[in-house]
Amino acid sequence: MSISPSFSTPGLLLTVALTAYLAFAAPWLGKRQYDRLARRRDHDPRALVHAYRLWIAEEWVWLAVTALILVLSPGLGPADLGFAMPGNLGQVAPAVVGMTSAIVIGTVVLHRLARSGRAIPGQAAVAELMPRTSAERWHGLAMAVTAGVCEEIVYRGLLIAFGVGVLGLSTTAAAALALVVFVAGHFYQGWKGMVVVALLGFWLTIVYVSTGSLLLPILAHILIDVRGLVFMPASGRKRVGQAG
Repeated sequence: MSISPSFSTPGLLLTVALTAYLAFAAPWLGKRQYDRLARRRDHDPRALVHAYRLWIAEEWVWLAVTALILVLSPGLGPADLGFAMPGNLGQVAPAVVGMTSAIVIGTVVLHRLARSGRAIPGQAAVAELMPRTSAERWHGLAMAVTAGVCEEIVYRGLLIAFGVGVLGLSTTAAAALALVVFVAGHFYQGWKGMVVVALLGFWLTIVYVSTGSLLLPILAHILIDVRGLVFMPASGRKRVGQAG
């Protein structure tokens, strides 16, 4: 992937502010919000829906700021943020097919584990996000699409462009720094959850850098989150309001 982003002064100021928020404020706020959700979940049937709405709104604000940065920076083209058709598909196709197959198979297996009442490996890190009602599943779907679109464009598209165009880093170094910020944003999951996020984020980064396009990472991210936020019922927990 070869990009040559150039930020205007207003665009740079906005990018620095957004990057600082993502790196330092978002992890702390996310942990507070998740802990608050955990305290309210069992006695407030709308707690998860309200949390999803807050997170969805927040991430679309990130995307709106990114769009404004693009408009304000004539030297920053859409392709610098990953808005391009993927290239080198032959190199990444086997990995994409393999990962997609693993996600589908894993979803089926984990869903059966949950339905049987057994604990799902790794679910404890995000237990409060598991759907219990149809309303929560619909909001989980909206959250999955939002995260797939907004997080890929912001964490990978914008932050890698910032690292290359402003910090003077190589694409590889900029991608590594962006991955660190992306993983930090999942601080609420604890270190075990963050390891999983790091592995998935690394794979998504490789696909982006290899193809020069965010199309496949966005689709894969959505698929991964749909698996976790829509198809995975809460295991070993009381499910309330199934008709809701």
